[in-house]
Amino acid sequence: MAKLAVNEVTELVVAALMRAGASRAMADATARSLVAAEMAGLGGHGLSRVALYAQHVREGRASGTAEPRIANQKGAACLIDAQGGLAYLAMELATNEALRRAREFGVAFCSVTHSHHCGAMDFHLAPLAEAGLVGIGFTNSPAAINAWGGKKPLFGTNPVAAVFPQRNKNPLIIDLSLTEVARGKIMVAAKEGKPIPEGWAFDSNGKPTTDAQAALTGSMAAIGGVKGVLLALMVELLCCAVTGAQFGFENDSFFEPGRPASLGHALLAIDPGALAGSVAYEARVETLVTEMLKDEGVRLPGERRHKLVAEARANGIEVPDAALKQLGDLAA
Repeated sequence: MAKLAVNEVTELVVAALMRAGASRAMADATARSLVAAEMAGLGGHGLSRVALYAQHVREGRASGTAEPRIANQKGAACLIDAQGGLAYLAMELATNEALRRAREFGVAFCSVTHSHHCGAMDFHLAPLAEAGLVGIGFTNSPAAINAWGGKKPLFGTNPVAAVFPQRNKNPLIIDLSLTEVARGKIMVAAKEGKPIPEGWAFDSNGKPTTDAQAALTGSMAAIGGVKGVLLALMVELLCCAVTGAQFGFENDSFFEPGRPASLGHALLAIDPGALAGSVAYEARVETLVTEMLKDEGVRLPGERRHKLVAEARANGIEVPDAALKQLGDLAA
């Protein structure tokens, strides 16, 4: 196990992606997100994704040189076309537009179409929280969840995330997929040849499985049964019906040979100053948080991530030897 400074890891990821054919701008934006996820303890959205992204760029499943653009806009809303590229440049544009429009209109809805996997959604919301805005994010993904009563995967894992700024404190971070576990964790287990707990997933025949590789080509259990399935449907419609992106079942699995991805993402930004007011908002959040912490054992959402990020910035990131060798080989 090696420990590298954040900038060293970032440079390796940038080099690996550029070697695969990504532009400097796209490699930089992608590396920032992947390294941030690794720092926050989200390995499934961190360095484990580099080889897959590089492969998709080399194979043409994601354009390494795409330049996202605003395809449509009206007041507080805009649609950004990722042009088939890795998602991160498009998501940076979406975040910037959401921030700007929310400041002007009080609220903004900025969406992305024709995109690839966008990683940990809370990363894209962080600038909104830093600006004192509430941020909510959605994304669809290749089919993973069955419609209720069915056996065929139709909806993606469809993560939902939110950030709520606090006065003089780190923001509250809520980030969850609508499956019992994030697909990235199953991907890591498959890569390491480890089994997964029962209740996480089904194989291609709709039977429960503890085989991570079988789960990647099967389907995943939604949280809360039918309630989770309906939430996944809601996210699918928000990210695809209003953006023109392809639904989960229209996208090929990232873990098998397939066509270029065309996923949809959406960001909602809310300025508390346009509603009850920023002072009232901060006071209300503080009241709720204070009451939560009166109950011994309560941990605020995002608290662990903030701690891990601070430790990584100060002491570096631990990278397993095999992962470091892979990064080195990809960057060479």
